[in-house]
Amino acid sequence: MGLVTLRILLLPCVLFAGAWVPPAAAQSAPASSLVSPAASAVPAARPTDVSSMDAIIKAVYDVISGPADQQRDWNRMRSLFVPGARLIAVHTGKDSPNVARVLSVEDYIRLAGPLMAKKGFFERESHRTVERFGDIAQVFSTYESRYVATDAKPFERGINSFQLMFDGQRWWVVTIYWQGERPDRPIPKQYGG
Repeated sequence: MGLVTLRILLLPCVLFAGAWVPPAAAQSAPASSLVSPAASAVPAARPTDVSSMDAIIKAVYDVISGPADQQRDWNRMRSLFVPGARLIAVHTGKDSPNVARVLSVEDYIRLAGPLMAKKGFFERESHRTVERFGDIAQVFSTYESRYVATDAKPFERGINSFQLMFDGQRWWVVTIYWQGERPDRPIPKQYGG
């Protein structure tokens, strides 16, 4: 997710303000406002991609990685995300506050697809920290981005914060929220720095 070229494209960034819904209101919400991922129009996922937290995170990294001119399997990408999922890039400009660019899966595909077709992009996980309660999980996945898979040094490192949900049969990505490492903000040791 830590596409440095995508981050450049995403400027100027747009702030997103979501509305908090109290748990009691969510429980009494009409059925039409509740999302059942399995009943939606999401493409069918490969069972091996969604069988575990490890599998779904590996599938995300795999689907966005590849050499220049290799078409990514965007339906595979779509199959990993719950309807309404968000991909959020945090960017810090020179002498400016942090801003968040909130994308839908379709926004990400539309913006990243052409960039990935022009230049190779490979992202891999180098460290992971997981917190789980019941059927929800928060995963800090430290990433390394390269233009060529065999490059000795990544051009960027950072942390992808995955929010995942298990629906009783498979795992879904709800949100990926990421920020790149900077010289003045290195990745801490507890996250693989």
